[in-house]
Amino acid sequence: MDYIKRFFRYIKNYSKYIDFTLLIAYIILCFIGLVMVYSASMVAATKGSLTGGVPVAGNYFFIRQLMYCIVGFGIVFFMSYFMHINILKNKRVQQIMIFSVFGLLVLTLLIGTEINGSTSWINLGFMNLQASEILKVVMILYLSFIIDKRRNRLKQFKLALMMPLFLIGTCIGLVLLQNDTGQALLLCMIVLCVFAYSGIGIKAILKWSGPILAGVVLLIVFSIVFKGGILSQHQADRFHVMENPFNYESGIGYHLANSLLAIGNGGLFGKGLGNGVMKLGYLPEPHTDFIFAVIAEELGLVGVLFIIGLLMFIVYKGFLYAGLTDSFFFKLVCVGISSYIGVQTFVNLGGISGAIPLTGVPLPFMTFGGSSMLSLSIAIGILLLTAKQIKIDNIERRR
Repeated sequence: MDYIKRFFRYIKNYSKYIDFTLLIAYIILCFIGLVMVYSASMVAATKGSLTGGVPVAGNYFFIRQLMYCIVGFGIVFFMSYFMHINILKNKRVQQIMIFSVFGLLVLTLLIGTEINGSTSWINLGFMNLQASEILKVVMILYLSFIIDKRRNRLKQFKLALMMPLFLIGTCIGLVLLQNDTGQALLLCMIVLCVFAYSGIGIKAILKWSGPILAGVVLLIVFSIVFKGGILSQHQADRFHVMENPFNYESGIGYHLANSLLAIGNGGLFGKGLGNGVMKLGYLPEPHTDFIFAVIAEELGLVGVLFIIGLLMFIVYKGFLYAGLTDSFFFKLVCVGISSYIGVQTFVNLGGISGAIPLTGVPLPFMTFGGSSMLSLSIAIGILLLTAKQIKIDNIERRR
């Protein structure tokens, strides 16, 4: 009984440092994602079109996503209240994380399961693990740690960061070899955002860009040797149909054309939850790659703006906390996580709306998938943990 009392007393004491607006935004997004996964998949699941022709219960994907959300919330709660920030600053922990993810990426190439042309998943039985999703969080922490530790030597860019960059570049190269170009480009964009905020300077990066360019050339050679080209045929088609997908709506533009029709059908307030038509066989993978189109059709512009607003609120909070701390490590972690969520949202919405080529990058908290939910929940947990420590540090500084 005393243990329970101490537990709740501990929770009460530390709750004053938790940013509950950030936590509530996370919970609301997860809840909306659950509802939309169920709406997008319930009919297709009973017909077996999402499970290789084997009919399953209408709530099959909903139950699985619910379990991912419960695990995700458990991670966020544990990290917010019981994890100490110094763990993330430990050199040994950083090394274990980055080399573990590297090993998972290599393992994915060896025994990975191919889905939609990409060999990006390891079948664990109860879920498909996508190592590239975990890499996003680990990469942000690793870069933040390295740049913070070597801040005084950043002018000597080659000596300070070339080896860490080589390791990160190798990991991204492994993702590219999995034929997951969308995730690889997203990872590169997150790296650039962290560098841009770190103040390294574009001149320093360009000055020592030779090894990076050599690595890019090497990856292109590997792509040509192992894949027969830099882009596969279906990736090249995505660029081709962008100009006018309706000219190819019976062929390579079918997916994008129907996505645009779904978005247009939604109007201002949508057709109503569950009343979407395009998810009934017209949109491939409506619960994953094209869930934004389902959301737009059923919830309309108002629902879409509400979801985007919540996502941008999280991004805003990350940049806000980056400006409230003197710790360079905390700054880069907050900016990295904000960039992760913001850039991924932009890439998903841009692909579904035809502004950029389709990439298969998930919409944060909305898309069905255990790896994505796990990665995003860890990111939110780290952001809450960092925000808590920033508040504690600022309070102690004012005393």
